[in-house]
Amino acid sequence: MTQLKFIIADDHPLFRGAMRQALTGIDASIDILESGDLEGARRQAQANPDADLILLDLTMPGVSGLSGLIAFRAEFSSLPVVVVSASDDPQTMRRALELGASGFISKSASIDEIREGVRTVLDGGIWTPPDIDLGSEHDAEIASLIARLQTLTPQQGRVLGMLAEGLLNKQIAYELSVSEATIKAHVSAVLQKLGVDSRTQAVIQLSKIGAEVLNQNEGPES
Repeated sequence: MTQLKFIIADDHPLFRGAMRQALTGIDASIDILESGDLEGARRQAQANPDADLILLDLTMPGVSGLSGLIAFRAEFSSLPVVVVSASDDPQTMRRALELGASGFISKSASIDEIREGVRTVLDGGIWTPPDIDLGSEHDAEIASLIARLQTLTPQQGRVLGMLAEGLLNKQIAYELSVSEATIKAHVSAVLQKLGVDSRTQAVIQLSKIGAEVLNQNEGPES
């Protein structure tokens, strides 16, 4: 029997424990890895290329709104990402799916819903909570921004995610094992695709697709 392997990335130990309990009931043979921040989740994914799925919280150290999702999808394009968040409004769900998530599970979901969602994604489907109308993007500026983000190459997506974390070019170069000149070229390309003139403006644009909504919904302790 093939063993399933999941990564749970959430900064609340109690929630990770609850999620572990839900996942354990999916199959008889499961390996569950945990992380409390985005960098730890990256290390887990790098060390476990055979992982079947990651459950990613949107508000934890190293994550600003949907920037963590963008960076993760860019670096680990073959690893399905299921966003798990208390910000379960249709707008946040829709934007997460448009930016590459394979599913969205509310933190208020029942154990049965969590299991059904994970099974759906493992089977190649897309999962959102039942009876939720995701609607369409009414904000033309946000729709344009998401379309621009979708044009980023994987490496540009990783660079943008690191910019959102506040890393300098030389730090990004070290993390990606490339030259600082290469990172400068990536940053220039990112700024051009986003239609902005500076790193700060790029991060501000990125915050518009999730961070403000999440901060209002979840508060400083989430």
